[in-house]
Amino acid sequence: MFFRKSNSSHDGESVEQQHERKFQELKSSLGPLSGRSQQYCSDACLKRYLEARSWNVEKSKKMLEESLRWRSSFKPEEIRWSEVAIEGETGKVFRANFHDRQGRTVLILRPGLQNTTSLDNQMKHLVYLIENAIANLPEGQEQMAWLIDFTGWSISNNVPIKSARDTVNILQNHYPERLGVAFLYSPPRIFEAFWKIVKYFLDPKTFQKYDHEEFSRQMAEDDMKSAKLWGLEKHQPNGLMGAEVAPEPESLAPPAS
Repeated sequence: MFFRKSNSSHDGESVEQQHERKFQELKSSLGPLSGRSQQYCSDACLKRYLEARSWNVEKSKKMLEESLRWRSSFKPEEIRWSEVAIEGETGKVFRANFHDRQGRTVLILRPGLQNTTSLDNQMKHLVYLIENAIANLPEGQEQMAWLIDFTGWSISNNVPIKSARDTVNILQNHYPERLGVAFLYSPPRIFEAFWKIVKYFLDPKTFQKYDHEEFSRQMAEDDMKSAKLWGLEKHQPNGLMGAEVAPEPESLAPPAS
């Protein structure tokens, strides 16, 4: 008779016990944290990174440390609407005023309304809205939904490959397990077969016309909440105290003759 020798002291653990052990391992391996890193690395955050790396502690730690370095450099929590409002004047990316059936915040992306050429500022605008979407999640919900509306999209206003790649990189590597579902509306023919299920995710509501001024006012209010959350009330960028609504930009189009 042969007996299999156990190679692990954790044989017999349930999946829940394994996950709890690995969560504690990751938490201990990070060592003491302070400031914004400590605030960012909540228990829920650590579990999202573990989930994204199939509960491999070493890979999760590496991913999380890279995110902390990115956040230290990019400073997403310090971005204010007044800095990126010009990117949002066409409504190419905005947070919807409703949640989906799972209670997720909905970000609407309309690549056909691209209005700028600065990739850096486009990414800053997107990150601002991702942070805003997360801040507006209801209690108990950690994921958002993306609706990508291709109305008006064409080859001439196609999103550059680098912009698309940077978007995927930021979302996958620095916001793991935050995207619950992404679906397309009026997609190019090549995508149609994959996105017919869109009607099953959203309540049957008609999208309201995007109002840049009203959305700016809403984002300015959220900026105040964000500053309070991160303890930045007295350290607003550009010397601003509190949030302010960005003025409507003057039209760049030549006057009609």
